[in-house]
Amino acid sequence: MRARRALLYVPGADWRKIEKAKGLNADSVCLDLEDGVAANRKAEARSTVARAFSSLNFGKSERLARINAVGSGFEVDDLAVVGLARPDGLIIPKVSSAIAIQWTSDQLASIERKMNWSVGSIYLLALIENARGVVNLSQIAEASPRVQALIFGAEDYAADVGAIRTPGGNEVLYARSAVVAYAAAYGLQAIDLVFRDYRDPEGLSVEARGGAELGFAGKQVIHPDQIEAVQEAFTPNEAQIAEALNVVQAAGVNLQAGSGAFAVDNKMVDMPVIRAAERVLARARVAGKLERDG
Repeated sequence: MRARRALLYVPGADWRKIEKAKGLNADSVCLDLEDGVAANRKAEARSTVARAFSSLNFGKSERLARINAVGSGFEVDDLAVVGLARPDGLIIPKVSSAIAIQWTSDQLASIERKMNWSVGSIYLLALIENARGVVNLSQIAEASPRVQALIFGAEDYAADVGAIRTPGGNEVLYARSAVVAYAAAYGLQAIDLVFRDYRDPEGLSVEARGGAELGFAGKQVIHPDQIEAVQEAFTPNEAQIAEALNVVQAAGVNLQAGSGAFAVDNKMVDMPVIRAAERVLARARVAGKLERDG
């Protein structure tokens, strides 16, 4: 699966920002048709996003679009226009059950057949933003083979449950952790919440590192200045990579010799430690910090 350390949202009706975004080297660029676009500009945004996907080179950045929520009244036209421009994937907001995923998957299949594309080639990322979505994480995660990631939307979730947002974020910790746990259980990526104050780089770095420590693969960002710090936070550093390589290499020798547990640099190593090291190396490979056969 590809790296999604920083997922940058860009208003779908703003051509200038879209053109800028294609050169920012964010792992993922999401052209937004939902919250970033006023109701009276939805049609304009659709055509702008379709034009961008058809005419601009986003380099190595993943090309995503966030459509409007299923049931909003905008989603059918979103798919009809943007789907034909063949984005890499779609973010489905406010997912509360498997129904929204299954409906979107069916619509995409019709488009793919019509255009003679491989069915399932456009994948989905589910944005979990309410209590029902958290309660139904299991059915959402397995709703379609198209689903590659679960994304946590803290602001909508907090509003839905009546929580008061605080800098520490304890009020969303349960839901945030649940998204990580269910993503891991179903072999999906988990993408963390937005840090809203883009003028606070220190706070951003702290929260991003905390998300990486919780098990998230990446974080949503809303400003170009957030990209570098976020991608750094979700990339293993040289010391972490070296330690993980040492553990995995030692494991190959010791497990073959029949040792279930052994010491590396005066620290005991067993299977959970080996699996954790393997995950560090997998993240490093996806981020381009380690050769595939390294």
